[in-house]
Amino acid sequence: MAASPAYGEDKGGSSSLGEPEYGHDPASGGIFSSDYKRHDDLKEMLDSNKDSLKLEAMKRIVAMIARGKNASDLFPAVVKNVACKNIEVKKLVYVYLVRYAEEQQDLALLSISTFQRGLKDPNQLIRASALRVLSSIRVPIIVPIMMLAIKEAASDMSPYVRKTAAHAIPKLYSLDSDQKDQLIEVIEKLLADKTTLVAGSVVMAFEEVCPERIDLIHKNYRKLCNLLIDVEEWGQVVIINMLTRYARTQFLSPNQNESLLEESTEKAFYGSEEEDAKDAKAEAAPLAKRKPYVMDPDHRLLLRNTKPLLQSRNAAVVMAVAQLYFHLAPKAEVGVIAKALVRLLRSHSEVQYVVLQNVATMSIKRRGMFEPYLKSFYIRSTDPTQIKILKLEVLTNLANETNISTILREFQTYIRSMDKDFVAATIQAIGRCATNIGKVRDTCLNGLVQLLSNRDELVVAESVVVIKKLLQMQPAQHSEIIKHMAKLTDNIQVPMARASILWLIGEYCEHVPKIAPDVLRKMAKSFTNEEDIVKLQVINLAAKLYLTNSKQSKLLTQYVLNLAKYDQNYDIRDRARFIRQLIVPTEKSGALNKYAKKLFLAQKPAPILESSFKDRDHFQLGSLSHLLNAKAVGYQELPDWPDEAPDPSVRNVEVPEWTKCTSREKRKEKVEKPFYSDSEEPESVSEESGSSSSSSSSSSSSEEEEEEEDEEEGSGEQSEDKEEEEERPKRKEKEGSRKAAPGSPSEEEEEDGVKKTKKKKASQGRKGRTETSSEEASASESSSSDSESGSEAEAKRRKAPPSSRAGPKEISLLDLDDFTPPPPQPIPSSSIVSTSLVTDLEGLTLTDTSLAPALLSPGLGAMRTYELLHRMAGEGLSVEYCFSRRPFPGDPHMVAVQIHISNNTDAEVKNLRVSEPKLLSGMRIQEFPEIEHLAPGDTASVVMGIDFCDSTQAANFQLCTHTRHFYVSIQPPVGELMAPVFMSENEFKKEQGKLTGMSEITEKLTLPEKCRSDHAIVQQVTLAANVGRVPCGAANEYRFAAKTMTSGSLVLITLERREGAAAQLTVNSEKMVIGTMLVKDIVQALAQ
Repeated sequence: MAASPAYGEDKGGSSSLGEPEYGHDPASGGIFSSDYKRHDDLKEMLDSNKDSLKLEAMKRIVAMIARGKNASDLFPAVVKNVACKNIEVKKLVYVYLVRYAEEQQDLALLSISTFQRGLKDPNQLIRASALRVLSSIRVPIIVPIMMLAIKEAASDMSPYVRKTAAHAIPKLYSLDSDQKDQLIEVIEKLLADKTTLVAGSVVMAFEEVCPERIDLIHKNYRKLCNLLIDVEEWGQVVIINMLTRYARTQFLSPNQNESLLEESTEKAFYGSEEEDAKDAKAEAAPLAKRKPYVMDPDHRLLLRNTKPLLQSRNAAVVMAVAQLYFHLAPKAEVGVIAKALVRLLRSHSEVQYVVLQNVATMSIKRRGMFEPYLKSFYIRSTDPTQIKILKLEVLTNLANETNISTILREFQTYIRSMDKDFVAATIQAIGRCATNIGKVRDTCLNGLVQLLSNRDELVVAESVVVIKKLLQMQPAQHSEIIKHMAKLTDNIQVPMARASILWLIGEYCEHVPKIAPDVLRKMAKSFTNEEDIVKLQVINLAAKLYLTNSKQSKLLTQYVLNLAKYDQNYDIRDRARFIRQLIVPTEKSGALNKYAKKLFLAQKPAPILESSFKDRDHFQLGSLSHLLNAKAVGYQELPDWPDEAPDPSVRNVEVPEWTKCTSREKRKEKVEKPFYSDSEEPESVSEESGSSSSSSSSSSSSEEEEEEEDEEEGSGEQSEDKEEEEERPKRKEKEGSRKAAPGSPSEEEEEDGVKKTKKKKASQGRKGRTETSSEEASASESSSSDSESGSEAEAKRRKAPPSSRAGPKEISLLDLDDFTPPPPQPIPSSSIVSTSLVTDLEGLTLTDTSLAPALLSPGLGAMRTYELLHRMAGEGLSVEYCFSRRPFPGDPHMVAVQIHISNNTDAEVKNLRVSEPKLLSGMRIQEFPEIEHLAPGDTASVVMGIDFCDSTQAANFQLCTHTRHFYVSIQPPVGELMAPVFMSENEFKKEQGKLTGMSEITEKLTLPEKCRSDHAIVQQVTLAANVGRVPCGAANEYRFAAKTMTSGSLVLITLERREGAAAQLTVNSEKMVIGTMLVKDIVQALAQ
């Protein structure tokens, strides 16, 4: 003890010199000296003018907090530094305040004005940190201030701050639930946010505050589906779980007809003709009502957009998608999740445990899904016990007559394990297999009987329990086994096993009449020392023997009942009293005495050995409730499917009046109308005018969205104003491709006949609406189309659909020509390929000979229009561009880009030109000549050349007028970076032989049904890339050749069709990046 004061003095002496040594180790001198001097040093450092000292002090304080030291007396000194300009200091101050704000409520309230100033800080990180601290102060008095801060942050320009606002909503709700209505308004506003950063956080807030308000999701459903792939991983989990519940309330079950159809086929097979005739009318009505199930396009959108997430690196995301598919997808499509779940079994044991719990539940209903992966569930010696038992569960669920022999061999190995719990579970699994598969019952029973001679008592005990259940199925055949088990009563000490043997002997005492009384004699001797469960079975055995063999067992029964009468356990005393009255007739005993035999020796059904996971699927898979098999706090039940689908139009997004016309083309006519409509919000205009158009991305990334649009148009749906404007270039691409292939049916027609009729009605309605304003448009149309030449008119005629498809389609195409500015026309094929060459090629192995000129001429089938500047962002000036696939005059290395400029304003636009190009090294731009005047309503077409240097990087430049500068960018698809090359088959093979190894990329694919004809294949490949077709002698091969514009490197494409729908695509090019990207684009084009 003498050393303690000296130690304290020593430390005190060193600190009295004024050197801040205590700060170096926050835990030093903790017991023996006071803290005030160390804190004085920290306060001096916090009060100093140097940011470095403040930062050092804050680091030490946060270190103290981390070690469990109390730093609350530094609160005033720390709060003063909230206004510090150093961001690092501010961040640490906010960390400190979040920790102590709740404890030091009075002091925290004094600093609220500082946080409110922080909410106005120009730095988004500071604004977010201030809001985070404010929402962490758990003081009811500042609820109004917090609410105001959240509302302001929800409208912040920074998505990071809006995300923080979404995080603050549940905190405020837990503090004061009366604010729910106001918070729902904020959630509704944030749900409309289009940034991926906010989406996950606001859906989490929605789930915490108002999960029942499903109506808030309607308008944002499609947006959330489309954003899902780009949201951060934990946001994806929350959104997927929410959308699973949403889909269960809004769509019909995709498997609703299966049970009805199965019943009807069974009746048709087994029923007589008379019964069929009687039931035909009754069955026809529900079957006719329910048979034509067509999946809602929004339901399909959800399934399609979540499927890629099965490849996520985050196990929680994969699990969320798996449960979504299990609960929402048609049975035929659920199988895709099996491979992803099996992949997760290679992860940590914690992840394996959760995944196996869900696989065990799924494998009961969808056994076939996991059968191909049976070996993945084999047990390793290194697996923890809980993983082993779950894998056993899955293996037992997957057992059938074909694989049972393999599984039983595995089980034989497992029984030799040192893990006793695992061995017991294996024996139970063998019992379940024997119950479920009749042909192996005897084999399993014999194997279990052999285990009765095992040295391990636990193994023997578990075997006895399982054998007892199996013997109940066929007791007469197995009296030898019952005798063998009766002998085990001397050795087995496990209560459950002893009780099982006694029950078996009592139940089937007529099969072993000589052994049963002797067993009762032995058990009566040791009755007082047995466990309660064994005593109860001894009493039952005595009663059954008294009723069947009273001569031998009468005295024994009375002895056992007398022992039980004075037992310590009241259950045993009650049972003895009850049985005595029931089986021993006296004057007092009532009428029940007559029925004693029926009561005790009634035929009992054999127990059904079921999986413990059988009824777990009523909990949502992947949830904590499913894991625990009990309803956890906050769990929301998965709703049942509705009998009738709710109105799908609730997911249609309302758009301002001036954009509500069905014809997309009609919206372009802005000559007569004012530029800003009354219903338009100036906020959206200012947001879009500052940003460059993002629609000029490569075509490969927008093909899935095109499919979604097709489905949405088929059911007459509309989207938000901004989304509609962003999607327009993609729609134009589709229209261009439809013009090029008038004979190919559209997606809607192939999917459903109902959609086709709807589409025709819509186009007829469109005709009626557009005829009224056709006179107004004709003046501007005629002025802009004066320059149209004879060859262009001929090309238009060539694009028009044949007469067999006249009607609404033809009218809509005419309307398109009325209201859109004339697109850049492709030049006739003869100008690129000589007529003699075309005829030569026609004479070769081209199957569809009439298509040869069109396929060889670049541009005819591949005209896609992209948006460069939207009319909103361009303040009335709209600019579109396309890759004309013609040689650019003056420089063969440049890609010709045809630019189409429309003046939709009421004023003249002057001095239209390109300036300040920002290009990567090696790229060049040949600007188009300046357009001096562009009158209101007029359109101009110009050509500019861009040398992309064989790269898909965007070319950025400014489009300038006499008053404004617009930042725009052109990004080429990889297929536009090349020009077609025409060569013979021998030349092709020779060049292909040089480009092997690293220069060859091969991809296997499956061709959809509508893309198996020669016509369709060639059209899709030439649409995806500017290539020329090479003649080929083989009927199942297609060859194409091109060279890159800048370096002139050859790109050779071979598509080989195989059996059925299988095909193999090979691209040979020394430019590996271009080859890889081209393979992806062509595969996507062929899969359309």
